[in-house]
Amino acid sequence: MSRPTTWAPADSGLPEARRTNEAAGYTAVGVTALLTGYLATSYGLRPVLELIGVVFVVAGLALALVVRDTAAHVALELAQHTKPLPTDEDTGLKATFARTSWHHRSLRGANQAGLIDNLNDGLTWGVFPLLFTDHGLGLAAVGLLKSLYPILWGLGQIPTGHLADRIGRKPLVIYGMLVQAVGFILALAVLERPLLAGLLSAVFLGLGTAMVYPDLIASISDHAHPAWRANALGTYRFWRDIGYAAGALVAGILTDALGLNATVLTAASGFLAARWITEHTKD
Repeated sequence: MSRPTTWAPADSGLPEARRTNEAAGYTAVGVTALLTGYLATSYGLRPVLELIGVVFVVAGLALALVVRDTAAHVALELAQHTKPLPTDEDTGLKATFARTSWHHRSLRGANQAGLIDNLNDGLTWGVFPLLFTDHGLGLAAVGLLKSLYPILWGLGQIPTGHLADRIGRKPLVIYGMLVQAVGFILALAVLERPLLAGLLSAVFLGLGTAMVYPDLIASISDHAHPAWRANALGTYRFWRDIGYAAGALVAGILTDALGLNATVLTAASGFLAARWITEHTKD
């Protein structure tokens, strides 16, 4: 297989729509965490929280009926693309999965960073509630901490996505992973004051994730030709979202060593991103 080409998308402001979508999604996660913490304290774990889930499912299905397909947008971009697809480049799922997962250096760098980023999120959901509850915080306080992280993550993607169009994706990915690593250090460094430890870790993890999240998926799109971009994004999201499962496993196995392992993995991921990811070139 020939070396994949670096492609510049037709729209140079690629993170604009993606950051808005991601911001809405993760801000909603944060608001829900805050709401459920309050409701669990007031009404218990059942049945009110289950009814909220039913409402969300129905709302999601209803919205799916009115969302328009974007195939026409892809067709227009293909028609206007400045470089044709090489005749020997396989656009099938198998070839694109291998290209995105390993063969293409920048895509490989984005995949590993996405996996570790979501592994961190899985760790915080699995361990932080137990950690801070064990140190005296109640359900409402834990709900506040768990809401602050995704709210900052969600809203923070608005300015970071904008900044990525100005300075590039790579700096935000690298420094975002390092900021997350600091969040884990702070969670344990001041644990004798659990509320402060939780607030500091939530702020750093939220801001670090906001720096990383919209720019990784934009970096994938930067380097993927429109003909195989959907498969590339699917591959990236496979590796990124499998991090949730990995985080849950790590949370169960490495709870006693949370700070050390999470910090080392996150910082190492940032350095790998610095080595592998390159900025896309404009045609």
